[in-house]
Amino acid sequence: MALPRRRRRFGRRWIVYARSTTVQAHPDSINAGIKHVRDEVMPTLQSMDGCIGLSMLVDRESRRCIITSAWESEEAMSASEEQLDPIRNHAAEALGGRPQVDQWEIEVLHRDHNSSEGSCVRATWFQVEPAQLEQAVAAYRRTVLPALQALDGFCSASLLVDHDSGLCVSSVTYDSVAAIQGSRDSVRAVREAYIEDTGAVMHEVCEFELVLAHLRVPELV
Repeated sequence: MALPRRRRRFGRRWIVYARSTTVQAHPDSINAGIKHVRDEVMPTLQSMDGCIGLSMLVDRESRRCIITSAWESEEAMSASEEQLDPIRNHAAEALGGRPQVDQWEIEVLHRDHNSSEGSCVRATWFQVEPAQLEQAVAAYRRTVLPALQALDGFCSASLLVDHDSGLCVSSVTYDSVAAIQGSRDSVRAVREAYIEDTGAVMHEVCEFELVLAHLRVPELV
């Protein structure tokens, strides 16, 4: 299905788009699914016009796997849908689950340095009223991002947004399990201050292994 055209948001010169596929994997299929995404899905995506990379997150305890592709334009993401549908379904089958697909605009991305083996991601899903989204994104840039950058082991942070619903996901990458564990109390305080400032409703916080990291999204701050 073609996406509706959107106006440029918040005075930015460009917008980067993302499509995430979430699968509740079978525990015995996770490693095979990672291999399939790395060896089959990723090369196919990288050959598509407008694709600027792919990442994959895995939480082995909950069995949730999230595969995210990034696109340089809305048109490129929309044009890829028909070709990617069977590839996505095959990847979900390899993981032993069904795919849930979500589409986003990447409003913020800051990378202190590239991730490495052993990196972890904390993803936080929250929602604001769509009319308050501009202020919420500005507050993320103004207060959340500087606080995250100051943490030991911080690698990168991104904010993905669905402008229609006001649903957002903040993904923060840390260099190691020790770094993400050590950040929990500090991040909880940052999160509580952000909720008070913006009126955001927090839905969920989850920590993942970063098993594939090949996103080439430019700085968006």
